[in-house]
Amino acid sequence: MSRTGDAMELREEAIRAQYGAALAMLEGLDHAPRVAAAREAGAERSSGVGTRRAFRSTTPGLAARRTARPDGVHVRERIEGLGEDGLISPLCATALNVLRRSLAISLAMGEEYAERAGLSALKRANLEGRLPGEKRAAFSELLTAEALVVAQVFASSLAFHLAEHGSAETVELGGVEEFLTDNAQLMLHGLIWELDGEIAARADSEVRLVAVLQAFAELVMEKAAARAATAGRLEPFAAASWRVEASGFTVQGFAPARAAKSTTLTMTFKEPHEVVGNHIAKYQALRLSKMLMAYDFERRMNPFAELGGFIFTFMGDGKPGTGKTTLIQMMAGLIAGYCETAGYTFRYQNLSTDNIDSYQGKSGQNAKAFINSIIDPNVIGFGTIDDIDQLAGKRGDRQSSAGQLEITAVLMESFAGANTVVRGNCTFGMFSNYPENVDDALRQRAGARFLVDGPQTREDYIDILHLLMGRNHAIPLGEHELYAAQQIERAVARSYEAHSRPQEAGLMAVFDRVQDRIGELDTIAKLGTYLKAIQEADERFTGRAIKNITDAVKVRAMDFELPDEWMEEPELFLFKGYEEKTAMIEELRRPITTEMVIQEINRYADSEFRYADTSDELAIEAMVRDFGRQEEAKRRYLEEKG
Repeated sequence: MSRTGDAMELREEAIRAQYGAALAMLEGLDHAPRVAAAREAGAERSSGVGTRRAFRSTTPGLAARRTARPDGVHVRERIEGLGEDGLISPLCATALNVLRRSLAISLAMGEEYAERAGLSALKRANLEGRLPGEKRAAFSELLTAEALVVAQVFASSLAFHLAEHGSAETVELGGVEEFLTDNAQLMLHGLIWELDGEIAARADSEVRLVAVLQAFAELVMEKAAARAATAGRLEPFAAASWRVEASGFTVQGFAPARAAKSTTLTMTFKEPHEVVGNHIAKYQALRLSKMLMAYDFERRMNPFAELGGFIFTFMGDGKPGTGKTTLIQMMAGLIAGYCETAGYTFRYQNLSTDNIDSYQGKSGQNAKAFINSIIDPNVIGFGTIDDIDQLAGKRGDRQSSAGQLEITAVLMESFAGANTVVRGNCTFGMFSNYPENVDDALRQRAGARFLVDGPQTREDYIDILHLLMGRNHAIPLGEHELYAAQQIERAVARSYEAHSRPQEAGLMAVFDRVQDRIGELDTIAKLGTYLKAIQEADERFTGRAIKNITDAVKVRAMDFELPDEWMEEPELFLFKGYEEKTAMIEELRRPITTEMVIQEINRYADSEFRYADTSDELAIEAMVRDFGRQEEAKRRYLEEKG
């Protein structure tokens, strides 16, 4: 067992040694279902609709009367039967090879786990009849753990190696029921039995075969991860990582391995000068694009995430037409260009209202698939959630659908949950015209706030008019230095200075009251007093808000742009070792000042007061309209009665 980076190599000879056993499972096996309902091979099941669990009698003995299919389970024969004219198609042959390879990898990984966990010795002792009684409980727990390991690795490998063969075809499976944790062999036999039934019911073509295999793999990974959360003895597997060099497939606990495929972007990219106004938002987007490129694929960590200052989630809010889409186009274009130069895989994806599904649980699955695609440690990822107020439901709002609430739950867990790991290879941007309609807890999971307020000054309006007019005219520019106002450093300095005092009336009153009482906010104690006063004015200003503010302050400490040459010539920075990159970044880091802290407190608190004021004003306007309708209804009613 050798090491590749931080991952151990799962040797090719160990995998190929399992080919015979893997092929034998595909050739044929007998399995009497213990959990799932017994079904005849080829039984018809409705396409696209989840199946119901069959009734199981509680009468003792009846549950064990299910029998294996009369002719056994022959997955190879079933898949080869999908070909035309008696010949197996290339795609079906690929699917069979991937199945055999995935089974072999899972068996090899099972043996590796058994050796590391001490299960192999217990198996030998059990076969020889000398397993001590006090070891039986541990033996059973280890067998369960091994079963979960092989299930996870089999499904993860299946999904990984089929990724490039997938299509737009999708299928809905009813769930994996024959998930048996007694031991590794029984687990794989149960999964193959279940998979054979799904192929028989749903795969009437080679394209649908791949879709069935991919959907089945996703369900198995979900179930394995859920069971692993409460199972023991998994530390030897979860605490290490393995890599199969031939394909780049990695095993990292119960995290799914994703094939690193770039997303083909069809959007129109924008240059930074084409984003008029929005100075702080544009500046932070520019810096964040370069921060992502500091990610180290060997260490699977970003120096910015370790040193502080990396933005994992942010929210861009502003009125319609102020430039949110243009900001996305600019940032995606920058990252795509940097990745192309460095030879990195870039993945962009947007979660839209199309992902809300009427089937229970499907919206949450769509959101989870979106998250998993972007956080893949093998890529540089940028995920956006446009119009998040329409996509994610607000808890307690009767107008929020079940699908919207499912998406809210997934995003909250993914952005700041117990299992959230920020490696620094990806970032998520949430955008909204109406952020006051976003669930408070979800909104506070945005570590940074980008106010996208569009052009503000006379110079901004001249620049945007010239930009949008194009070249098909002869109108003179006049006395104006084109795009000078968009010079980012000067514009950002002005924008930050504007936040030395609050801009929202409610927060301004709190700021003045605190400053009148304790003087200039020049110590930690005085700054903490100001924060407490804000909390007294707005109870939603919790500890998470303080964390977001301190994260923003750390971002300001990293208030520098990585030189353009470092992006254009990867050898200067991107291709250097992790420690050297970290040292280069530390040399550029700035000290934290009181002015930075005050400005970031005001920027964040201003946004919360703005959301609250807007929400309250909308509620008041709605009540006024309701009262007006009631008065008009009374007037008409009295006229009709009179």
